[in-house]
Amino acid sequence: MQSIQNPIINTIIIQKSKFICKLIPIQNISDTKKELYQAKLEFPDATHYCYAYICGSEIHVSDDGEPSGTAGMPILNVLQKQNLNYILAIVIRYFGGTKLGAGGLVRAYSNATIEALKKASHITLVPGKLITCSFSYSLEKQMEHLLSNTQIVEKKYLEKIIYKIKITNEEFEKISNQISCFKVEEEILIAK
Repeated sequence: MQSIQNPIINTIIIQKSKFICKLIPIQNISDTKKELYQAKLEFPDATHYCYAYICGSEIHVSDDGEPSGTAGMPILNVLQKQNLNYILAIVIRYFGGTKLGAGGLVRAYSNATIEALKKASHITLVPGKLITCSFSYSLEKQMEHLLSNTQIVEKKYLEKIIYKIKITNEEFEKISNQISCFKVEEEILIAK
């Protein structure tokens, strides 16, 4: 499964209309709502905020007032042709005064997405887990060694040490019999 590593923004101009494409890697559908809200704050006077996302088996498109099928579907088609998942593409349009027609809009929204994807670094996503692990201070070096192939996203030094870790399912299987102090927070996808 492929996605992009980092958010990307790219602008193209077609017949005086500005098309700003934001590509955002997402973990879940609630990420899309936050990102759409953020785009509207960032570009408050835009004419349209058209988008498409693929999040696992969930797919959604929006033409946001453009003629039906001229914005969201073309954006989605580009994402699908690239075999991308867990991605949101928002194309923000500032109308430049010239109507592009249905075919022109399809090409414009497709090209805005294609050009932004040229800047993106693609990554492979694998199933994983977000876990927390609590252990005594005396085990810290042992745990650091055991968790060397994981991504430790947070460390807390309280009465005990608490690590929040992103780990692939494959790596989890290897070490789960050696660690009894973990709690699975959620199933996630991890860049490999």
